[in-house]
Amino acid sequence: MKIGIQKTVEILEQVHQLESTVGLKNEACRSKFLIHPDFTSKVFLFLHGFTAGPYQFEPLGKAFFNKGYNVLIPLQPGHGRSGNWSRQNPPPLPTDIQIYQQFLLEWLQIAKTLGEQVVIGGLSSGGTLAAWLGLEHPLEIDRTLLFAPFFGSRYSLFDRLIKILPIYFEWFNKDAPGNFGYKGFRLKALRIFLQLGEEVLEKAQSCVCAPVLMVCSEADTAVSRSKHQEFFRRVVKQQPKSWYYCFDDSLHIEHRMMTKMEDNDYEELVITLAKAFVESDLTWLQFEEMAKRIAQGQAYEQILRELNLESQVSQQLSAMMTQGFGCEDLKCINPYY
Repeated sequence: MKIGIQKTVEILEQVHQLESTVGLKNEACRSKFLIHPDFTSKVFLFLHGFTAGPYQFEPLGKAFFNKGYNVLIPLQPGHGRSGNWSRQNPPPLPTDIQIYQQFLLEWLQIAKTLGEQVVIGGLSSGGTLAAWLGLEHPLEIDRTLLFAPFFGSRYSLFDRLIKILPIYFEWFNKDAPGNFGYKGFRLKALRIFLQLGEEVLEKAQSCVCAPVLMVCSEADTAVSRSKHQEFFRRVVKQQPKSWYYCFDDSLHIEHRMMTKMEDNDYEELVITLAKAFVESDLTWLQFEEMAKRIAQGQAYEQILRELNLESQVSQQLSAMMTQGFGCEDLKCINPYY
C-alpha cells in the first residue's frame, strides 16, 4: 500500500470514529468507503440526496468497487444524526450552501489521493452539488454522473413556496421503505439547493463541464425534467462527450432511483447505464446514432464496425443498447421530448 493511500485510509478511519461519537440515526447513514490496497485508475465520489444518507449509493458503489475502483460515499454535513427531530426541533441541516461546497472540495482532495481520475456522482441535491463541482473544476473531474439532480421542483409552485415559506416540511413518503434519513426539514435548508441549481443552470450556458451523464425518469414527480433537459442541452454544446437518458414511465422508476431498497425494481439498469458511460468514450452524437440504428433493427456489432467505434465502447454499452431499458421509440434519449 502506498504511503499516501495509507494516510488517506487513516483519515477515513477518523471519519468513522467521529461519526460514532456524534451519534448516527442508524448504521445505514454511516459513510461508506470501499478501498482497494492500491491507487486505482479511477476513484468515485458519490453524494447522497437531501435528508438521506450514504446507503443510497451502496449498490452502485459496490459495482464500481468490484470493477477495481476505489469508492467514497461520505455522509454530508448535518445529515444522519440521531435525535427526536420534529417541527419544534428540526434536524441540524445546514442553511449555508458554502458548508456543502467546502465539504465537497475537501473530499475532492481526498479522492485524488486514491485514484488517477475522479468521477463525481450524486442523486437529487447530491446531483446538484456534483453538477456544481463538474462546472467549477472540470480539469479535476473525469466524469459527472447526475441522477435526477435538483435544479427545481416538478411543479413551479413548489419552488415559489420553497423560496418564501419559513416552515418545517415533512416528506409525503416519510414512512416509505428504505427511508433511513430524516422525515422532515426546514424549507430554508432546501432553499439553498434550489438557488444553487439556478446558478448551475446559468453557468452551464457558457462554461465547459466535465463530461455529464444526465439520468432522469418520466415517473419522477419530485424534480423538474424540463430543467434536466435544459441543463443537458447547454452542457452538450460545450462538452460533446455527455449523454442523456430518461427512463420510460412504464418502468415506474421514481425519484429515489438508486436502490431496490427505495422501491426501484430496476436498480441494475441504473448501474448498467452508469458503467456504460464511465467505461465508454462516445460523444453524444455517436451515442445517439448507435441508439437510432439499434431501434431500426441493425445488429450491434455491425454498427460498431460501420461507425468504427470498437475501441470506444464497453461491454456494458452493449448490454444497455440491446436491452433498450423499456424505451422503444427513442424518446428516452431525446432531451427535447
